[in-house]
Amino acid sequence: MIAVFGHRNPDTDAIASALVYAHFLTRQGTEAQAYRLGELNFETSYVLRELGLEAPPLLPELPAGAEVALVDHNESAQSAGNLSELTVTRVVDHHKLGDLSTQTPAYLRFEPVGCTATILLKLFREAALSVEREDARLMLSAILSDTLHFRSPTTTADDRAAVDVLASLAGIEDVEAYALAMFAAKSDLGDTPASQLLKMDYKVFPFGEPAQQWGLGVIETTNPGYVFGRQAELLQAMTEAREAEGLSGVLLSVVDILNETNRTLVPGPAEQQVVQDAFGAEVTAQVADLGGRISRKKQIVPALETYFASRT
Repeated sequence: MIAVFGHRNPDTDAIASALVYAHFLTRQGTEAQAYRLGELNFETSYVLRELGLEAPPLLPELPAGAEVALVDHNESAQSAGNLSELTVTRVVDHHKLGDLSTQTPAYLRFEPVGCTATILLKLFREAALSVEREDARLMLSAILSDTLHFRSPTTTADDRAAVDVLASLAGIEDVEAYALAMFAAKSDLGDTPASQLLKMDYKVFPFGEPAQQWGLGVIETTNPGYVFGRQAELLQAMTEAREAEGLSGVLLSVVDILNETNRTLVPGPAEQQVVQDAFGAEVTAQVADLGGRISRKKQIVPALETYFASRT
């Protein structure tokens, strides 16, 4: 049995792709089970609830040598704690190459598209395998989520074409209305603790030599006013995360989905200096206006990589 899972603090793509790829492998004759590495965010819970699906179980402690397949990530800092002891047999991902190493030759499928699910649809087609309605809706949801319904600069023609195909297979006639319902669910944050809001879409990245570890969180919402109404709580949660995790810095980007803007919370002077130098953005009242930089993968991480590389 191959364990299939996405990254820590999973988003809709990480969960949907794990479920779909596990089903794909099983239908191909390789028994597989989907797992998750953290709690679901509100958008993903909505997607599964609409389909009547249970969330995949949390990944148990796997014995050394256990076979696993990774989706939507390939960096150890974002994966299972004992990944180095496991046998990675497959990776399907749309991110840049990280520090992944394998003990044996593995099946690797990387493409520069907006979502892992876009690649999965290609795998179905290449295998001449029909796409069932449930899988179609999961993949459609993942693409709409990762590309912010084509608002993100990571969007490609392949993602748009995949949505056209999957919407029909999923029985979704009004894709715009469905995407807005997903975003509304994502934005319904209620009384969620600030520490949980920070970690809903949060990844740790190494920058520079010697490497500094930075935590980069994102809250994508149609109601940024609610988030900034809790600014003090979030800044405190960021400071506590930095200290507890031994990080060099923590940033939290609040992305206004509809207006396609990014205002980033900056908890301390170290982060303020980096934001000013890397993005040329002034920090006022611990908030930096990063304009239209709404993609962590394409616009935030590369700028930080360039900045820290210039300092080594």
